[in-house]
Amino acid sequence: MTARAVLRSGIIGTGFMGQVHTRAVRSNGGIMVAYAGRDLVRTRNAADEENVPLALTPDELIERPDIDLVHICTPNAHHLPLALAAISAGKHVICEKPLALTLDDAVRLADAARDAGVVAAVPFIYRFYPTVREVRARLAETSERIWLAHGHYLQDWLSDQSSYNWRVADGDSRAFADIGVHWCDLFEFMSGHRIQRLIALQPRLHDTRYTEHGEVPVSTEDGVTMLFQTDKGATGSVAISQATPGRKNRLWLSLDGAQHSYAFDQENPNDLWTGSTVGVSVLLKGQETLNHEAAKSYVTVPSGHPQGYQDCFSLFMRDVTRTIEGQQVPGLPTFSDGVRAAALTEAVIASARSGGWVDVAPTRHLELIRS
Repeated sequence: MTARAVLRSGIIGTGFMGQVHTRAVRSNGGIMVAYAGRDLVRTRNAADEENVPLALTPDELIERPDIDLVHICTPNAHHLPLALAAISAGKHVICEKPLALTLDDAVRLADAARDAGVVAAVPFIYRFYPTVREVRARLAETSERIWLAHGHYLQDWLSDQSSYNWRVADGDSRAFADIGVHWCDLFEFMSGHRIQRLIALQPRLHDTRYTEHGEVPVSTEDGVTMLFQTDKGATGSVAISQATPGRKNRLWLSLDGAQHSYAFDQENPNDLWTGSTVGVSVLLKGQETLNHEAAKSYVTVPSGHPQGYQDCFSLFMRDVTRTIEGQQVPGLPTFSDGVRAAALTEAVIASARSGGWVDVAPTRHLELIRS
C-alpha cells in the first residue's frame, strides 16, 4: 500500500469492542468511515452515537474503495467469512480472536493474508503495556533461565446462572478461547518460551443457564485448569475462569528464574513486581524508571499518570498503522499469533476429552505461515 497521511477504517460489529476500536483509530489520527452490522437500525444508532458517517451491511463496507482497514468485531462464527472477504477485497484486516472456530480455518486465514500481501493483525493488546515490554527485554538480554511459570485469568461475569450471551453457545471452548489465549500469548511473548505440551480440564459451573427464552443447556466451559511444559524446559500452571465472583479482569502472571522472578498484574499494570533472594521491588512505569527503549517507546504519559486498557489498544493501532506504512514493528500480534492461539485451544479441548497430555501446534500448521 502507498503510504497515506490518514488511514481509513470500517468496523464490522457495534458492541463494546467496536467502540474500543473506534477510539483507537481516532487516537492515531485515523478516519472512521463506516460501521456495519446485521441489524441496520442498531448499526445506525451506534454510528450516530459515535459520530461515524455511514451505517452499512458488512458486504457494503468491505466493498467500499474508501476503506483501507477492516476491523472485525463480530461474534466468533462470523470471523472466517468476513476476514476472507476483506482479504479478497485487498483490505488490511484487524480481526478479534479467535480467527476461526478451528485450527485449520485459522491457518486458512493466515495463508490468505500472506498470499494477498495485506497486514493482518489480532489484538492481543496486553502486550502493549510498557511493563510487559520491560520484562520481555530483560529476559531477552540475559542468560537467566525461566524454569517455572504460573498464574491465572479470572473474571466473574458468568458466575450467575442467569448470565448468558452468544459467547456461551459458540464453539467447543469458551473461557479458554476467550481469555485463556490472552494469558498464554502474554506468557509466550514475555518469556520467549513456547508451550509445547499440556494437560487440561474444562470444568463447568452451570450445566444450564437461564435466558429470556427459558432454560438452555450449556456445553462450553466456565473455566480451565492447565499444566504445561515449554520448548525451553520450563513447567507451568494456569487457572482460567469466567465465574469467579469479585474478580473482574484479574490477569496475573509470574515468571520465575534462579536469580529473579517477575510478576505482572493486569489490574495494576503500571507496577512491575520483581523479586530476588535479597529483596523485592516494585518498578513503576515511566521513562525514567524503565531500562529498555523497547519498553519506553510504549510509555505515552508522564510518570504518575496511569496507562490502561484503552491505551494498549491505541498503541496496538499505532503499530498496525506503522506496519501498513511499511515500517518494521517488532511484537505486533499478527494472524500467525491467531493461529498459535487456535493451536493452543485445540490442544486444550483434545486434552480435556482424552484426559491425557497433548502436544501443541504441529509444525505443519505453523510452517504454513512462517515460510
